[in-house]
Amino acid sequence: MAKDETEVITLEFDDGEEVECTIIGVFDYNGKDYIALDPDDESGDAYIYGYREVGDDEFELLDIEDEDEFAAAAKEFEAIMSEMN
Repeated sequence: MAKDETEVITLEFDDGEEVECTIIGVFDYNGKDYIALDPDDESGDAYIYGYREVGDDEFELLDIEDEDEFAAAAKEFEAIMSEMN
């Protein structure tokens, strides 16, 4: 995981709902960057998105459309978290 500072971003979903999320970290899997977010909703779930830097201190979240890619990225995130504990 790359990020050491606690950073919070706000996600806005298609239905207009907004959720504040803490950035857990950015990780690489199969040559692609992903970001893990901890939503402030007490669900215990993490959100996984594709990640792309677009400038200094700016980045873009990318929806992961492919279910197999999402499952693989989520599994990699779980493995990283297990190693950290």
